[in-house]
Amino acid sequence: MSLNDNNMAKKKRTTVKKEYKGDKNAKANKLFVLDSIKSLEDRASLKLLFPILKHKLTQEEVVMALNQLEHSNTIAIQSNGAIELLNGEAENVVKIKSTKSRLPNALYGSVDLTKNGAAYVSIEGFVKDVYIPQKFVRNAMQGDWVQVRVTTAGRRPEGEIIDIVKRAQDSFTGKVEVTEKFAFFVADQRKLNSDVFIPLDMLNGAKHNDKVIVRVTDWKTGSKNPVGEVLEVLKNDFSSDLDMKKILIENGFSVEFPKEVYRELDLISSNISKAEISTRVDLRDVLTFTIDPEDAKDFDDALSYRVLPNGNIEVGVHIADVSHYIKEGSALDIEAERRATSVYLPDRVCPMLPEKISNLLCSLRPNEDKLTFSTLFEFNSNHDVVHFSIAKTIIHSDRRFTYEDAQKVIETGEGDCAAEIKVMHEISKKIRKKRFDNGAIAFEKAEIRFKLDENSKPIGIVLKERKDANLFIEDFMLLANETVAKYGSKLKIGKSPVPFVYRIHDKPDPGKLEQFAVTAARYGYVIKFEEGRQIAETFNTLLKKVEGKPEQNVLETMAIRCMAKAIYTTGNIGHYGLAMEFYTHFTSPIRRYPDVLVHRLLYEIMSGSDKIIDKPELEARCKNSSLMERRAMEAEREATKYKQIEYLQDKVGMEFDGVITGVIMKGIFVEMNENKCEGLVNVDLLGEEDFIFDEKQVRLTGFRTGKKFQMGDKVRVRVLSADIALRRIDLEFVV
Repeated sequence: MSLNDNNMAKKKRTTVKKEYKGDKNAKANKLFVLDSIKSLEDRASLKLLFPILKHKLTQEEVVMALNQLEHSNTIAIQSNGAIELLNGEAENVVKIKSTKSRLPNALYGSVDLTKNGAAYVSIEGFVKDVYIPQKFVRNAMQGDWVQVRVTTAGRRPEGEIIDIVKRAQDSFTGKVEVTEKFAFFVADQRKLNSDVFIPLDMLNGAKHNDKVIVRVTDWKTGSKNPVGEVLEVLKNDFSSDLDMKKILIENGFSVEFPKEVYRELDLISSNISKAEISTRVDLRDVLTFTIDPEDAKDFDDALSYRVLPNGNIEVGVHIADVSHYIKEGSALDIEAERRATSVYLPDRVCPMLPEKISNLLCSLRPNEDKLTFSTLFEFNSNHDVVHFSIAKTIIHSDRRFTYEDAQKVIETGEGDCAAEIKVMHEISKKIRKKRFDNGAIAFEKAEIRFKLDENSKPIGIVLKERKDANLFIEDFMLLANETVAKYGSKLKIGKSPVPFVYRIHDKPDPGKLEQFAVTAARYGYVIKFEEGRQIAETFNTLLKKVEGKPEQNVLETMAIRCMAKAIYTTGNIGHYGLAMEFYTHFTSPIRRYPDVLVHRLLYEIMSGSDKIIDKPELEARCKNSSLMERRAMEAEREATKYKQIEYLQDKVGMEFDGVITGVIMKGIFVEMNENKCEGLVNVDLLGEEDFIFDEKQVRLTGFRTGKKFQMGDKVRVRVLSADIALRRIDLEFVV
């Protein structure tokens, strides 16, 4: 199976998504592009050319044609993107110096290294990945975001990496080798194919052959060896603490902040000046409170309540004003954008911002004045929004509620702020109803939480409950995000629209919907998906029926996998899952960088500034945030799996009821009902009989008996092993 996997990986990388039509088509494309350039006369530029051609040719075909025209000295692409017709006169060619000038947005992609040192770069809009010979890879690493120059057209486009835009990873674990005059670091991972030079004053106490974490501080494109510093000397190679750090590091997150970040932090004052207060809406006398998990330390949102003179209710959604403290281009800002998100592992948080920002300056703690960015909603007696405003504010939280505290107030109608919470709860229910009436999908997948001992070893697994208090907060946050997105979509400087950050979510994949229906039918749920809102209604009806049943987790997980991945972008298509035409992220700037961008964009326009981020740059920053969000999710998934294995280590031999959650050629994945841990039953343990894997039906069928194993089947399993080193849980069926 492993050999087939290798071959499949190679095939997948070079798979052609549409039929290649040969050099004849390439020649026709080149002539078509040349005619289009001529039609633009002296206005010819990349900016004007791509929109003209986008409905006729793919980005790859345009790039190939431009490349051929340039190499034949028919055209020259200037540093500002202008295109000059040369009529074959080579001396008129202007060499490109700027890494951002040539074919912007068309030649950026992520690196996939091969074992022989060459690479493939996946470029959005290209049919095939661009092959990079080893000598042109420079010092790019796996996953790096790079700029590529395409040099050869044909069946397999080739190119060279001309700039490394963003490193996928800057911290590594390994051993340090110290000599009298210098030190080198040798990484554990193959991702780093060069030793790192460590100046002796950057060893931070590390000695020869110590296991350490190193951060690369300087690695210019083309240089032989990077330069780095030791962040931490690791004492125990096999500890859970080290493994959690490795998970973060290998997914591109640093366990420490750079020194320049801490230097900047020391200069930030916690005092709020009278001058600053005078520029804001002062809401310190308005009843305000926070509702967060019991163990929360950063409170980045608060709600306020007051009755207006006309009898209407004003609910304020107040968000920590992180952008007030994090100035664009500062070391703090650069590091926050690089991380793009906080990462939540079972036993720790890897924060986007240092503790002084997230837990002190910007945490909306009770009985403290705090700077906020707020959306204020006026509701009439029918709980409809009749007016809203967005403003920089100053607040003073009167009370901190845990979710449990707030839930008790909702259920009993007694306690602090009981009258106000009752009204706000009624408003939130109407907001929620309207959302679902519009076609939102009610994904309520149960999340697990580990009970940990003093050494962070899991001693229990419980399901997180989402009650009215959780939904209550979520409803107001979603309303604020939607409102800000609508407002942002209308922003202009003069008559020109201002580029904005949206959180978009595309329609579900039809093939996955079909597979979901097949699995649901095995539980007796006959469903049919139609277009548009009916898909959401079908999902919601089914998810309500399975609530509290053994198959709930399987079907909820499958339902989520049917959905497209939500991303950040400047091009709005709406949010399918929430049934919103406009949506963004505004409410969590302590832990998400796109929210910081949204705050800045809003404030620049609201303050009358014409300073905006141009659309290509903003789109690149959105892509980075989407990428880091996926990496954070992968780190969280890996850490959860690790803790599940730790939890099961003293339960080898025990039996559990479970349900089949996945089927592959080499075995069957089973999730145990009691603890929600998932393991694999190897196909070799199914007896003497051979089994046939049906990829379409996602099931194994016995060649002789016809016995079937398919998703959704209820089974009983025994734990055979829980191996930390292999990151694997092995199970066997109990007959």
